Amino acid sequence: MSGASALLKALCKQGVEVCFANPGTTELDLVRAMEAVPGMRCVVGLQENVCTGAADGYGRLAGKPASTLLHLGPGFANGIANLHNARRARTPIVNIIGDHASWHLECDAPLTSDIESLARPVSGWVERIDSAQAAAGAARAAVQASLSNGGQGATLIFPADFQAEDVADDVADSAASEAGAGAGAEPEAFDAAAAWQRLSRAQRPLFLLGGGGPASGLGRRAQIAAARLCAALGGKAYAETFPARSERGQGLPDFDRLPYFPEPARAALDAADLVVLVGALPPVTYFGYAGHPSRLVPAERLLELAAPGQDAASRLEALAELAGAPAFEPVTAALPVPAAGALTPQSIAAVVARALPDQAIVSVEGGTCGYPLYAASAGAAPHTVLTNTGGAIGQGLPVAMGAAIACPDRRVVAVLSDGSTQYTIQTLWSLAHENLPVTVLIAANHQYAILRNELRRGNAALGARAAELTALDRPRIDWVGLAASYGVQASRATTSEELAAQLESALRQPGPVLIEMAL
Repeated sequence: MSGASALLKALCKQGVEVCFANPGTTELDLVRAMEAVPGMRCVVGLQENVCTGAADGYGRLAGKPASTLLHLGPGFANGIANLHNARRARTPIVNIIGDHASWHLECDAPLTSDIESLARPVSGWVERIDSAQAAAGAARAAVQASLSNGGQGATLIFPADFQAEDVADDVADSAASEAGAGAGAEPEAFDAAAAWQRLSRAQRPLFLLGGGGPASGLGRRAQIAAARLCAALGGKAYAETFPARSERGQGLPDFDRLPYFPEPARAALDAADLVVLVGALPPVTYFGYAGHPSRLVPAERLLELAAPGQDAASRLEALAELAGAPAFEPVTAALPVPAAGALTPQSIAAVVARALPDQAIVSVEGGTCGYPLYAASAGAAPHTVLTNTGGAIGQGLPVAMGAAIACPDRRVVAVLSDGSTQYTIQTLWSLAHENLPVTVLIAANHQYAILRNELRRGNAALGARAAELTALDRPRIDWVGLAASYGVQASRATTSEELAAQLESALRQPGPVLIEMAL
């Protein structure tokens, strides 16, 4: 077989079943190899950031890596923004980047670049394949590396000549079975007694819960244990501001997200004499704000119960038993009733919360409707929320696509803002091409609202030039026409009543549907 076939076969053997691809000339042997490796599903993205974002969404739900296939350094660079978000989410991903033939690199052809330097900031592990015989072993090592450190990007650089060269089947199979880089173990055992000793002395503890897999601070088990501890200790709990994955809805405590802006975040954190990190990093301000410390809680008021990627649920449960905490008694929050008439962020949130199907996956990007929806959804059917972990915009739509492929039996709802969605709008074509059950809700206020909110901080006036630089209304984007051009059924809602009817219909469709929510 070819080196390319050996690599793909080894990835399949390690459980990698999906490749999000935007290949070019230096990846054509990998494209040909897809014919010989039927176990690898290939999903085409029209832009590299669609591929990397989809791999992020897939990994967050599947708990294992998908691969990406990207074209040289510039193609990889197009996908770096969503790999940045994936790094913050600790998502396992295996990136495959084709490079020029090894003997052609010295010519400094137009697309030649330092791929390693581009890859390292968003990869926990980088390797250049130096022969066809090394391809299978490198693939195995990459998968194992992606699962280390709680999940990370692993990047393989594969020169075109080594993709094309032949390698014996027995050599490839042997290399694919060799020991690779082992998944990282927790550095030390959890000392529940020591943690309880400090926690029990706190008068006003606050638990900051981090997102991730089922054992994370925002998995079902950990949230219930945190609620029991809050009841026993008179404490409070918050979700981190932008969790990679959190469980939400009926049967779970109604924990708010830590606010984005420093004033309300400090109001929550300053009241606590001990902030317990449960799979979350120490809280910092999103940007540097004059008059506010960047580190929102000094080190002496922090207790790290579990680092991101560690088993936070078991640790919280152990503390709940030491505390003699009462059993958790779920209280179903009332669903808000949407106000009739013209759409507002609050009425949108109420409509969506009431319509969410059981076990839906909700990909949220943008503050216009994201925060109101989180507040409104405590009484919704049980669902999973994915947010923008790293702040690089253009994540919400491709993450929704990857989640739909990871969980084909669950409905995906993407609640997005109009400005950020334009960064990866090409995802609509892939949704239509794959006929994925994703309902896309676009909050169309025709502006960069978050920037206007920042500009107005401290009661500052929004100047004419600043308003022009943050406006998206000349011309207004026609989301219905745009979606139709990509092959996605679409409609426009201007009132709560229209949105409720259109959303009910969209959720019954087998494929993608977009609704423009006119604000």
